Amino acid sequence: MGTWRDRRILDLFGIEAPIVLGPMAGPGTPELAIAVCEAGGLGSLPCALLSVEQARDGIALIRSKTRGPININFFCHVPPQTDAARSMAWRARLAEYYVEYGLDPEVTPPAAGRRPFDNDFCAVVEEFKPEVVSFHFGLPDKSLFDRVKATGAKVIASATTVAEARWLEAHGCDAVIAMGVEAGGHRGNFLTQDYAAQVGTFALVPQVADAVSVPVIAAGGITDARGIVAAFALGASAVQMGTAYLFCPEAKVPEVHRIALRECQDDSTVLTNIFTGRPARGIINRAIRELGPLSSVAPAFPLAGAALAPLKAKAEQAGKGDFTSLWSGQAARLGRELPAGELTRVLISESLAKMAQA
Repeated sequence: MGTWRDRRILDLFGIEAPIVLGPMAGPGTPELAIAVCEAGGLGSLPCALLSVEQARDGIALIRSKTRGPININFFCHVPPQTDAARSMAWRARLAEYYVEYGLDPEVTPPAAGRRPFDNDFCAVVEEFKPEVVSFHFGLPDKSLFDRVKATGAKVIASATTVAEARWLEAHGCDAVIAMGVEAGGHRGNFLTQDYAAQVGTFALVPQVADAVSVPVIAAGGITDARGIVAAFALGASAVQMGTAYLFCPEAKVPEVHRIALRECQDDSTVLTNIFTGRPARGIINRAIRELGPLSSVAPAFPLAGAALAPLKAKAEQAGKGDFTSLWSGQAARLGRELPAGELTRVLISESLAKMAQA
């Protein structure tokens, strides 16, 4: 059995294996984080869809079940102003589906939004002092960032370009997540809105590794040991894996999503903005085919989801994922249905064995 040749992330976070659980808002649960922590990786709890109280309860549960370091993840988007005309146009675009499902197109119940990092969330970080705090869509304002750093937490964030990686290092990040376009879920871009020019993991990781002095965590399309070993060869010190863990029983994934993941092929996913208003990679379904994948009518992030929520609920009741955001990376077909702890241990063992053969 081999050893990890690059220990920068291991030493920085105090973990045994350089595997970071992707913080997937929705599917990510305390149980999933606990299992990864106990297996030696860095468990992550996503808080974008949680209330402050839910975040506090989730962190407390993790702390009660594991002594391993944990990562608490937050979004850093700026909440948009409501655009009444655009909202009306979006609802008009969805009206035919409301009629199909026997819903009143004039009634749109409020949907859960995504809460950006704020003073209340920062107070939770100060209370629990997680070893790692990660951000998506850039970083919070300096006053909040400084409070997080004052707790002793290591701060990491996603970069989708070399310029974003340099920006994150210059603004105090302890490590950078190089997020290739293969990754499932929302793109982490914040300096560019040019999605056509987004970079693949294989090209992005070595360029980011050359551009910054902090350790690099590779993310996007990494689902098995081959991807982990390749990421290290490209200059990464660790990997962040999300889609691989969607197959685990600890992940909060509706059955329609699990079925879609099992059937997913290499060309089954696209970037789409119709579910939230911001491009994210998911499995193609009816909504994506007929409304997108990218729509200029969809309200700004995260407002697009409100009008889709009733359709999602009705379709899922009928056993269909037609209006569900089926987030997934491009390598889902390599996923294995194992408990999260067992999966982590298998990935570690297989990766070390491959490295020893190199």
